[in-house]
Amino acid sequence: MPNFIFISPAFPGNYENFCVALRANGVNVLGIGDTPYDCLSPRLKSALTEYYRVENMENYDEMFRAVAFLSFHHGKIDYLESNNEYWLTQDARLREDFHITTGLQPKDMDLIKYKSKMKAGYEKAGIPCARYHLISDLTSAQNFIREVGYPVIVKPDCGVGANDTWKLTCEAELLDFFRHLPSIPYIMEEYVPGEICSYDAIVNSKGSPLFETGNITPISIMDCVNDHNSIKFYIVDQLAEDLKTCGRACLKAFKVHRRFVHLEFFRLLEDHPYLGKKGQVVGLEVNMRPSGGPTPDMINFAYNINCYQYYADMMIYDKLRHKTKTSPAFCVYVGRWKEHPYAHTHQEILEHWDKYLKVSEELPEVLAHGMGNYMYLARFESKEQMDTFCQYALEIKEPEVLPEIPVKKTTRVRKTAGAKRSSKISQKGSENS
Repeated sequence: MPNFIFISPAFPGNYENFCVALRANGVNVLGIGDTPYDCLSPRLKSALTEYYRVENMENYDEMFRAVAFLSFHHGKIDYLESNNEYWLTQDARLREDFHITTGLQPKDMDLIKYKSKMKAGYEKAGIPCARYHLISDLTSAQNFIREVGYPVIVKPDCGVGANDTWKLTCEAELLDFFRHLPSIPYIMEEYVPGEICSYDAIVNSKGSPLFETGNITPISIMDCVNDHNSIKFYIVDQLAEDLKTCGRACLKAFKVHRRFVHLEFFRLLEDHPYLGKKGQVVGLEVNMRPSGGPTPDMINFAYNINCYQYYADMMIYDKLRHKTKTSPAFCVYVGRWKEHPYAHTHQEILEHWDKYLKVSEELPEVLAHGMGNYMYLARFESKEQMDTFCQYALEIKEPEVLPEIPVKKTTRVRKTAGAKRSSKISQKGSENS
């Protein structure tokens, strides 16, 4: 029976499904996390043979001792995974220290963690990507902007999602950015006028995709995070052929083996002098883990499958043993913020769209920062239906226009001795109108 250590099996909450699926495949699933054992769900407890709690998952000595303890009690560890961007580097270090060869190693990290180094992978795959500059000083940044023009995007060279990502549109914003320049390495890229789309795949040990899909994000995630704009993205019913071609080329270029991956691209919305014609697919960044949040569940809803079981099949059998016939549809995520005056209430959404809704709930603060305070997942057979739902859920209430109150005019009276009292009354009325 293979020994599989799953890092942080209780967070995010839907990741317990990976453990349940692995257990169903006869795996000895061992968990390491900072969640108290009593706070684990009964379902997760039943999937884990043993759970080792650490106080701080960022303390490598604690994590090392946890793996050593489980290895001593259960024998050699065959697999160690978190499927979480934040822990990928630590996962790789633990694999190397415990001679676990079935996953990424520290030598593989630079290419998949640093946005500047990903450019070489996209070039190898034959996919254009935005020109970039590693930020060092103001003068070199200004020289780069003279080459590509405003706006430019600045973000951590090694970061997660759209956190700490900004669009600079003028010299004043550039100077302000440098006045508050973070201590971590930042990358500056030319702005790409495109819609974000992805290639999501479960890839076996030979680098072949066993399952492929993708999502489209028509609203800028950067603006959603920074400005609390409404959020919308959706799983497509059919992956576009050019995205499939680009995704598979990236699997080879980045040497992807035995992983559930989320590769991001732009599709140009207009011609670009450097990147290509409208409709061209342009590289954005690679993520050697599943797309975040509820996306795996959205894939399940859209395709009527269990992608967690697909992952477990890939890891243990190197092929899909639970493959099912699918009837693909669209599954959309809509995120709403508490501060926006939406035209339709939460209750109205539930009443009007009940038969399409799969999930509707308030998100905890740790997730709400990038996803909205309330999320709705809905499945639709057609894009037209989906668009109508999104318009309904995200419509903003028109501001109430108050009727104009007419101002009463007063007649000024010439200040003569005989009219002094009337003049004072007129002045008082004028001050209060």
